[in-house]
Amino acid sequence: MENTISVILPIKSGKALDFDTFFEKAIQSVKNQKEHVNELIIVHCDEDKLMSVLNTFDFTDLNVVLEKWDKEPNFADQVNRGVEISKSNWCSIMEFDDEYSNIWFKNAKKYMDIYTDVDVFLPIVVDVDDKMVFAGFTNEATFAQNISNEMGYLNNETLQNYQNFQISGMVFKKDMFMEVGKIKSNIKLTFGYELFLRITHNYKKIMTIPKIGYRHMNLREGSIFWNYKNGDQKLSEQEARFWIESAKKEYFFTNQRDIKYETSEI
Repeated sequence: MENTISVILPIKSGKALDFDTFFEKAIQSVKNQKEHVNELIIVHCDEDKLMSVLNTFDFTDLNVVLEKWDKEPNFADQVNRGVEISKSNWCSIMEFDDEYSNIWFKNAKKYMDIYTDVDVFLPIVVDVDDKMVFAGFTNEATFAQNISNEMGYLNNETLQNYQNFQISGMVFKKDMFMEVGKIKSNIKLTFGYELFLRITHNYKKIMTIPKIGYRHMNLREGSIFWNYKNGDQKLSEQEARFWIESAKKEYFFTNQRDIKYETSEI
């Protein structure tokens, strides 16, 4: 079976600061791929400003699927919906203010052909702030001594001690994603970490490709993580520990269970 890739792009609202500019760059990075992308699935909410952008944007040279999301906006659930309706055997998650390297999918497909037993390929992620100033790298730790038992691979033991890995930009098998239970929306903030724990717990393989493949905007104003760091919902050290520990407790289960943070719980 030929390996095909769908990009899943969940969008909550078009009201974010400089949405139009970031969105255009994100779409252009998909268009510029050296390897064909089978489809771009935009799971969007019916919001006036957002729709005005989507309805006028030039999607030339892209097979775009616009999937309306009628429920409460939620990154995890919108990604899950995009994967469910995708027609490819591999998927990748993108955020509207991020960009792919133009060789990312070309490199990913080469690795798919060689490492047929791998279920998830991670890019080296360049993190930037909202001014596009370099903030660091993510996913590169799989190549550090004493981090992973096998160079370049991410396993469950490593994840118990090190949590800084990024799900956006990764390329993963659709069937595997559905089998392990998709992203859990009941895990706040650490949903990506919990997903990786669950994937590795189910004996699926995660490998980092030693190429810069994705640029991620870290702490953009108005984002969930910005609000938790700088806004009214500022994240306490206690709550941060709670969500990390919740991920460690929940990854054994494919189903979602009720989880609610309360200050008395820790």
